[in-house]
Amino acid sequence: MIQGKIIRETDGRVVSFELTGHAEAGPFGSDIVCAATSALTINAVNGVEALAGFTPLVETDEQNGGYLRFETVEDITQEQSNIAQIILENLVLGLTNIEEQYSEYIQIQTYTKH
Repeated sequence: MIQGKIIRETDGRVVSFELTGHAEAGPFGSDIVCAATSALTINAVNGVEALAGFTPLVETDEQNGGYLRFETVEDITQEQSNIAQIILENLVLGLTNIEEQYSEYIQIQTYTKH
């Protein structure tokens, strides 16, 4: 199962996300939950870099797969933050929609940073 954590500031802004595990919803190369989740998360990382114009902190497990951690950086402009938020909220929407249809393969939880 894919476990997802979305971390928000107290004002609601998404500041990080982390996904771990494997959906195992089908054979390798045919797992639509894995493919959809991967496409959304990679697109969010690439979108923040290309459209918001900053490089977020990103960690992955290149050998085993099944792990992605993303964190925004603090030294960005308000405009960069706003653009990143639109992209990240779209990611949350997409992941939540996948969870609604495939809850046996993916679970997304949201936490507030203190």
